[in-house]
Amino acid sequence: MSAEIRMERMTSPEIGAAIEAGVTTVVVAAGAVEQHGPHLPLFVDAEHGDRLAVEIARRLEGALVAPTIRVGWSAHHMAFPGTVSLEKETFLAVCRDYVVSLAHHGFRRVCFVPTHGGNFAPLAEALDAFNEAAGPDCSVDVYADLAEVIGVWRGVAEAKAGLGARVGGHADIAETSLMMAMHDGIVREELAECGRLTTPEEEPELIRRVLSEGFASVTPNGILGDARGASAELGEEMIAALADRMAAHFAR
Repeated sequence: MSAEIRMERMTSPEIGAAIEAGVTTVVVAAGAVEQHGPHLPLFVDAEHGDRLAVEIARRLEGALVAPTIRVGWSAHHMAFPGTVSLEKETFLAVCRDYVVSLAHHGFRRVCFVPTHGGNFAPLAEALDAFNEAAGPDCSVDVYADLAEVIGVWRGVAEAKAGLGARVGGHADIAETSLMMAMHDGIVREELAECGRLTTPEEEPELIRRVLSEGFASVTPNGILGDARGASAELGEEMIAALADRMAAHFAR
């Protein structure tokens, strides 16, 4: 069997052989192509999905990684140039079609990993419909705890650098560190700045406002948190910690 676990880099016979050998779990990341402040490129969530899905699949063992769904539901970011958004119904239809295709080929478990905040709730709400589409021989699971993701990042930032308060969940010290870990030189470090700071208690109301009024209504520069103090070392720690937590969820 091929040592490669990313399906789009494998041949069809290699995937068939893996399924035949019992590799019947597949991880699907659901990212976005949207604004991430003045210092980060648009593909942050999609690239994070590529990396995180691989890390989770390695921890699960016996799992492959489907191609990342790179564009998500980002209507609340449309005030910022360059953002590309699917309608919620379109996004969920794409996810459903992934499920149907993967189940058809013999996968018995599909694990959705959202790496864009706007994808969490729609995926969770569609879980029953996904399982119905998958049929009786395949189950679908969604990691749906956005607050826990932010908490994991905040814990790493605090433990390693004393900067947990700078984690806000979007284009902050966490996502900036992730990009530094994955792509040398891609972050416009001189443009990293503070955005809208919040406490954990304020986050539910802030998320409600973001989704109902748009991102620009709460943060003119597109940052939730503070991007300063980021590093590749922090990014690697955050990737590992989040992969550990998500893999534990799927391994239940």
